[in-house]
Amino acid sequence: MGTFSRLALGALLGASCVASAYAQASSGSYDPSAPKTRAQVVAELNEWFAAGFNPDEWAYYPDNAEAASIVVAQRRAAAGGAPQIQQ
Repeated sequence: MGTFSRLALGALLGASCVASAYAQASSGSYDPSAPKTRAQVVAELNEWFAAGFNPDEWAYYPDNAEAASIVVAQRRAAAGGAPQIQQ
């Protein structure tokens, strides 16, 4: 095997590995059971706060949490993220 063909094979192999890793990292599929990073948890919490959830309003807990979850689900569905929750 010549030097050029070895370099071409190495470049092709490297490009396919990088493309494969990128495709796995950015699949965008929503799996609620998958482990989350700290940044993902903080982002989701900020989504809930933006949707009107306030943990300090403990007297209205079930109602404000359900209302915020509906708003978050609708925003994600509109953005093409997680499927919308039907109630």
